[in-house]
Amino acid sequence: MRAAVDESTFRQTLARWPSGVAIVTTEGVLGRHGMTASSFCSLSLDPPLVLVCMDRRIRSHQLIEKHGVFAVSVLGRDHIGLGRRFAGMEPGVKDRFEDAGWETRVTGSPVLTDAAAWVDCKVRHAYPGGDHTIFVGEVVDARVPRLVSPLLFHSRAWGQIADPLPDAVTVADVGSAVQLALRAAPRRPTARLLDALSRAGVRVRLPAGQVAGAGAAEDRIPPVSVLVPGPEEAAAAAASGAAAVEFTVADRPGGPGVSLSDVPALLSALAGSATVVGRIPDALGPSRAPRVLDLVAALRAAGCDEIALEEAEDTGGEASPDQSSPLHLRLLLQDAVQLAGAIPLRLCLRDDHGLGLVNALTAMKSGVRHFDTALAGCDGTLDTERLLLLCSRMGVGVPVESGPLAECRTELNRLVRRGRPRRPA
Repeated sequence: MRAAVDESTFRQTLARWPSGVAIVTTEGVLGRHGMTASSFCSLSLDPPLVLVCMDRRIRSHQLIEKHGVFAVSVLGRDHIGLGRRFAGMEPGVKDRFEDAGWETRVTGSPVLTDAAAWVDCKVRHAYPGGDHTIFVGEVVDARVPRLVSPLLFHSRAWGQIADPLPDAVTVADVGSAVQLALRAAPRRPTARLLDALSRAGVRVRLPAGQVAGAGAAEDRIPPVSVLVPGPEEAAAAAASGAAAVEFTVADRPGGPGVSLSDVPALLSALAGSATVVGRIPDALGPSRAPRVLDLVAALRAAGCDEIALEEAEDTGGEASPDQSSPLHLRLLLQDAVQLAGAIPLRLCLRDDHGLGLVNALTAMKSGVRHFDTALAGCDGTLDTERLLLLCSRMGVGVPVESGPLAECRTELNRLVRRGRPRRPA
């Protein structure tokens, strides 16, 4: 028989297999200990069993064998430092458990409070496996403390999931109707333009308070989407034939927008007659990430059909440390997409800082499939046609007819030039 493969080749080959990263801990009469591991997997559903593989020469093996218990905390993408510490890659660390939150559950083994997931186990079997022991653990407790993308290990390097581009995305126009209203453009040509935009495959949103079906038949703006300030206006918009009703959630009690406590009343007023879109303002500033994620979770729990994240308008001047960047957007969306679950997440990006298309590509790679844009970028929002061009170059489908869309842009420019800015009230 051919000799076994040499250790170097074996390590190099198995390094090509990507895995998650976990910290395996135990605590008992010999104290507590933990180590980073990737040799962990599920084994059985009934009874619930998992297994971990431990080198017989290390301290963790001795302690698990003696204590008869262990816990496994699955690391999230923001736990690289913690993973390195428990892997012994940070010299001088006296207590690996410092600077992280831990708690004990059924077995007394520490579990990471902000892990992506954890299981608490009693050793049920121990099998020899070469220079390792295969510990089979019966899961006596388990939790998912938070929804976060996992930390990965591949080719001896730490990494994160690289999501593929979507097959297709959808677009909505949230700026054209507002700009035409501000410029006091003639109502009948405006209605025809917005109708043509809708027929081209773009979901058109009307300004707050503008009911879709008001006016003579030939002047009516197509009932596609309406932004409303509260439950009463939501019911009126749905009665007018609006396919979608949107509202901006209040960031704080008493702040502008619909408070979270009033969202159930708004949903009740619609009674399923229209798609409900909850919008989170100023959602992309790095310092706002925790609050934004809380609002995503709250809107999902309330029963919204879609959740939109809006980038704040650029106020000009030098770049602010709180200004969104592709890196921050990536980190935010990795968590927001997880929290939204099956609820579609929309993104309204600005392009007045020149990062609109870069952020759009970042968003698509992060799991976003729906975008709010503006024809010709008329209000600083990402230009609809520029997004479509990016998608066409990247092989991402968009159910929008480009020819009619170009005609709509020409007509929009004509109407904006023709109109006169409204004076402030």
